[in-house]
Amino acid sequence: MGGSDAFHPDLSGTEPVRNRVRHIRAGDLDGGTGQTDGMQRFAAISGASVGSDKLWMGETHVGPGVASANHHHGESETAIFVRSGHPQFVFHDGVGEVRISTEPGDYIFVPPHLPHREENPDPDEPAVVVISRSTQEAIVVNLERLYPL
Repeated sequence: MGGSDAFHPDLSGTEPVRNRVRHIRAGDLDGGTGQTDGMQRFAAISGASVGSDKLWMGETHVGPGVASANHHHGESETAIFVRSGHPQFVFHDGVGEVRISTEPGDYIFVPPHLPHREENPDPDEPAVVVISRSTQEAIVVNLERLYPL
């Protein structure tokens, strides 16, 4: 059976790579993405790695006892899955600082343009989270402080 139909793309090799499932191995994550002091981001799925138009996915590592700098992600919505550790997510709600404590298996949503930071209060264990964003690249705007909404 050759060719393509409404449900099956032509995978003969003549179509752009975008029409193929892509596999990014854990050891192939790319640290050459937007960074914030106190944490390290690694891209897995991006426009550069797989040709995505609307999605960025990767992971962030925050060392033991470390807090990231304040930042936001521009127009990106950010979904976070806590893979390991107990990171805290800190933002300002217009009245005061809010701190959300998490544990492995938890999910966090960060709206576009919301200044925040990640902290890892554990003195021994790093925190690792899996991140998905609604833009094809990791927009990172580093800030001096958390600004009220």
